[in-house]
Amino acid sequence: MSAQPQTGRKAPDFDLPVIGGEYGENATVSLSSLRGSKVVLYFYPKDDTPGCTTQACGIRDAWGELSARAKVFGVSIDPVKKHGKFIAKYDLPFPLISDESQTMVEAYGVWVEKSMYGKTYFGTERTTFVIDEKGIVKAVFPKVKPAEHVDLILEALRD
Repeated sequence: MSAQPQTGRKAPDFDLPVIGGEYGENATVSLSSLRGSKVVLYFYPKDDTPGCTTQACGIRDAWGELSARAKVFGVSIDPVKKHGKFIAKYDLPFPLISDESQTMVEAYGVWVEKSMYGKTYFGTERTTFVIDEKGIVKAVFPKVKPAEHVDLILEALRD
């Protein structure tokens, strides 16, 4: 398992499938292609679960303000097809990155051991990274609570 990129350090690049927002079917996105824009990467465990839906709908509801300040991407290990259904069901205006290979969750240090009902397993830790126009990590929000997520992002983008 990799360590999370720290504030002030270069964010790991990626090149992965994406759908939603300005991205159609069979699209990919890389961090290097987003240079010149602030980028928010929010990692979440699974499409269409209660906490992840609360988090995604919070971003949707603040989309006007968020989209004016940064490019926002949700990231999970769910496949593109599942992302498409999640986007359609909740009318999400932003793109979702599919990391089925788990390379991005590893590179960002959010693929962690979890425990539920006495069983341990690996999964994505809900974590958000705010990255500046040059690809440098400006803020990291580990174990973020879905209901507080948007306020944290907006505060980090107020520079």
